[in-house]
Amino acid sequence: MKRFNCRFLFIILIIIFSVSINFTQTKNTPPCSSLEAKQFDFWVGNWVIYWITQTGDTAYGSNNVQKILGGCVINENFSTKGAQPFNGKSYSVYNSTKKIWEQTWVDNTGAYMSFTGKFENGKMILSREVSGKNNTKILQRMVFYNITKTKFDWDWEYSKDNGKVWELNWRLHYVKHKNG
Repeated sequence: MKRFNCRFLFIILIIIFSVSINFTQTKNTPPCSSLEAKQFDFWVGNWVIYWITQTGDTAYGSNNVQKILGGCVINENFSTKGAQPFNGKSYSVYNSTKKIWEQTWVDNTGAYMSFTGKFENGKMILSREVSGKNNTKILQRMVFYNITKTKFDWDWEYSKDNGKVWELNWRLHYVKHKNG
C-alpha cells in the first residue's frame, strides 16, 4: 500500500511539474512569434507595382505594407492613380488556432472580401468562394510567388470547376521601392 501511494504521489508530482513548465513557457511566449506568423513578412515594405492592362498598356500602383498592433497584423495600403483612382486596404493575421492566414480586404468601390489560406511550397495562397450567375460556385484566389527580398509576382485567379482548372484574371509584379 505504501509503495502504491509513493508511486501515485510521484506520478502526480511529475504531472504538476510538467504542466507548470508548459504554462510558464506559454505565458512567456510573445503573441504572434511563431514561424507561421512570420510567413507573410516578405510582403512588408514599400512597393512599386506594375501590370499589363487589357489594352496592352503598362499601369502602375503602389503598396505600403506594414506590421501593426504589436506585429500581429499586416496592414496593406494599395493605391493607383489616374482618371479613376483605386484605393484599398487589407488586414491579414495568422490564426494559430485554425493554423491558417485570414485576410479582410476593403476598398473605395465599397468592396469587402474575406480570404483564408496558407503558405506552402514557396507560395502564399489566399482564397474565397463566391456565388456567380445562377448561384454557381466560383473560387477566387490570390497567389504570391517568385518571392525574393526585392520582388515577387501576384496573380488573381478564378475557378468554375472547384479548383481543377484556374484561370488568370490579372497579374501584378511587385518591386520593392528603393526607400524600402
